[in-house]
Amino acid sequence: MYLVHAHLELPRGTELPYEIRDLVRSAILPGDRVEHLAVHVRPPSELTLGFYLLADLLEEAEERAVRVCGRLLRELPPLAAARLTGAGAPLLPLAFTPERVD
Repeated sequence: MYLVHAHLELPRGTELPYEIRDLVRSAILPGDRVEHLAVHVRPPSELTLGFYLLADLLEEAEERAVRVCGRLLRELPPLAAARLTGAGAPLLPLAFTPERVD
């Protein structure tokens, strides 16, 4: 399973409906192989979708997230004016890098 963040940019002044999380989740299909979805609204005009996808390779998961986002932008009216600006596995912060022990 891979976590892929998809970053969407909305036109300034766009107000997403309160139930945007439910709308996005309801549009995920079984064939998308999305095990979990996190939705992060970042005012004033950004939305991040965190897809936990089943896939054999990271590249496959990233490609699937892009395809799913394309469908969401076409099918969900509140996202019709949004633009996908990037999708990829988030990098872990350096805080999780093993430290050398003397």
